[in-house]
Order: sequence, then C-alpha cells, then structure tokens
Amino acid sequence: MVVFEKPHALTDVPLHYCPGCTHGIVHRLVAEVIDELGIEGKTIGIAPVGCSVMAYNYFNCDMIEAAHGRAPAVATGVKRANPENIVFTYQGDGDLASIGMAETVHSAARNENITIIFINNAIYGMTGGQMAPTSLPGQITQTSPYGRDTDHCGFPIKVCEMLSQVDGAQYLERVAVNNVKNVKNAKKAIKKAFQNQVEGKGFSLIEVISTCPTNWGLTPQKALQWVDEKMIPYYPLGVYKDNTAEKEAE
Repeated sequence: MVVFEKPHALTDVPLHYCPGCTHGIVHRLVAEVIDELGIEGKTIGIAPVGCSVMAYNYFNCDMIEAAHGRAPAVATGVKRANPENIVFTYQGDGDLASIGMAETVHSAARNENITIIFINNAIYGMTGGQMAPTSLPGQITQTSPYGRDTDHCGFPIKVCEMLSQVDGAQYLERVAVNNVKNVKNAKKAIKKAFQNQVEGKGFSLIEVISTCPTNWGLTPQKALQWVDEKMIPYYPLGVYKDNTAEKEAE
C-alpha cells in the first residue's frame, strides 16, 4: 500500500529554495489540491518575481511568468480570455504587497474569479533580505539594521484585513505551515480557494505565513519558532472574509 508519494502536479525538478524555507511545503499543498480536484490539465499558474520566480519549473500545469507585481493583472487577462481554465498566482510579500498592491486590490475589487496564493515571510527574500511591506515593527533587515522604525517607515501591511474591506473579495484566509496542524489547515484553505474558482464563486486569496531562515538569520528550527512567537501574534490566523458560505446557503 502506498502511504506517501509525490503529487503528479509537481515535477521531479529539485527545489532551489534555501534549507528550512517553507515554500516547498506550500508548493506541495497546491499540487495536492490540483491532483485532488482533477484540474491539472486546465490549470494555468502565474509565476511572479521573487523567490518563487522559478515556480514554472515545479508545477506540471501550464505556467506564465509575470513582471514584478503584475501577476493578478496577468491572471485576470488569462481568466477572461479562457474562463474555462483554473488560474492561480503564487506571490511573495515583496511582489504582492509592494509593487503589486494596486493589481491585488483592483483584482479583488473586480471580483476576478482567480485564486491567489500569497506567501508572507516578512522580508524580501530573493534580493538579499531588505525590509518588506510586511516586515514587523522592530524587525532587523538589511535595510533596517536597527529594526523597523514605524515612525520613519510606517506600519506593516496586513493584506487580509485590508482586502476584507473590499466588496469584491469573496474568500480571504490567513494560514501558516510551521507545524503539522497548521499545514493541514493550510491545505483545507487552499483547496477551498481553488474549489471556489471551479464553482465560479469569485476572488479568493490565501495568505500563508512562511519562513525565511536565511534572511532572518535563524536556523530552520528557530525560524519555525519565530513564526509562532512573532509572526502569528502580529498576523493572526483565520478566515477574514467568506462570502462563498453565503452563496452556498442560497
């Protein structure tokens, strides 16, 4: 009996992510959901600029590379041109919450029937560890060596809380992948987000609290602890909006 195997929607290409990075876990969850929903043949992923810039190497579905921050705009075009396809973006916080903030907000406002997987590791990972829009108050980064000063740099952007005020957004949930329980909950949320699109229920975004041991300057084990001790208290997990439940009731 097979107990554990690689999802078909994942390729055999070794991941390039740093040791302890949880991008790989989220990739697997997305691939498992694609397998379980039987949508690999009609799924199109949009890869961004950032640590997941080479996501097109890892998924067996069709992939498109988008300019920095523009993945929701590209996804909108693909979905409108091919409404029968399932379209998802896979974006980091530097990509989605900084240069791509307008694309994110307006795709939600238009209630585009797409799925966004948003990785929040509180830092710019690929380009050397600069402060990101999601970096915590007091967090030390390459561009905030004395800690993020909110008087000078402002406060972090809480994407789920912000988008919950946008009428078009249908399903918003924040999850984490730093322990088994959280990984299971994350998969449920990701599956619901894809299922919403299959059923035509509109814009879904799943924010995943993730680790960046390299740029946090921590071991993989301590990075997982840092998620519990620092990230989750500032970015509480949970459902921030779910209009799809109302549609099911109707």
